[in-house]
Amino acid sequence: MADIIDYRIIGDDMQLVEIELDPQEGVRAEVGAMMYMEDGIEMNTGTGGGLFKGFKRMLTGDGFFITSFVHGGRGKAHVAFGAPFPGKIIPLDLGKLGGEFIVQKDGFLCAAQGVDIDIAFTKRLGAGLFGGEGFILQRLTGDGLAFVHAGGAIIEKELAPGEHLRIDTGSMVAIAPTVDYDIKFVGGFKNALFGGEGLFLTTLTGPGKIYLQSLPFSRLADRILASSNSNRGESKGAAGIGGDIIGGILGGNKRF
Repeated sequence: MADIIDYRIIGDDMQLVEIELDPQEGVRAEVGAMMYMEDGIEMNTGTGGGLFKGFKRMLTGDGFFITSFVHGGRGKAHVAFGAPFPGKIIPLDLGKLGGEFIVQKDGFLCAAQGVDIDIAFTKRLGAGLFGGEGFILQRLTGDGLAFVHAGGAIIEKELAPGEHLRIDTGSMVAIAPTVDYDIKFVGGFKNALFGGEGLFLTTLTGPGKIYLQSLPFSRLADRILASSNSNRGESKGAAGIGGDIIGGILGGNKRF
């Protein structure tokens, strides 16, 4: 059973989540996500269940290690976690969502102690062959709170049984396990060559709840890299040098 934690989300477009812990309560988070913690909270970094667990997390874009924060003092104490890029933080109450939810790789931010973070492979052949970043997903299971991060604005939808929705692969944040996930060819010669949306789209089929993001970080990074590359043939003014620096950072540390 997961710890019962209280929280508040701070900020608008660059959010963080502050978790309130009672004695012996804990929260698990992606390494490097912690912003601050108060006295009495003890931090412990490990694989979170053995080497195999660590390697599986690496497949989803997370780090090999995961950090646990447990309140070992008296009274209440707070620890806060920030998303790695501008956007929103989505709280998922797994106890009210059937005990399981599927999240895009690298979408996990933190969760109450007792929530399990595992790997989830898509079952459809199309998703496996052409899914790219959407082929390997994260499965969150338990009865506690989990938090995922997304870029831009959040769109929450409830798909009816048999209802279809076609989206850009990077736009998916999280889906209920009852939602069917597949990758399909967009169709049409001009669409494929000039559509600007890629050769394949993700098709989600209900029933179930889904969360979408308006600005996937991969899209933002691609635009910045394209802009910096266009300046490479020009004289190296301050803007050109700054663009190359940003492009190098994003190119070497692309999260999605």
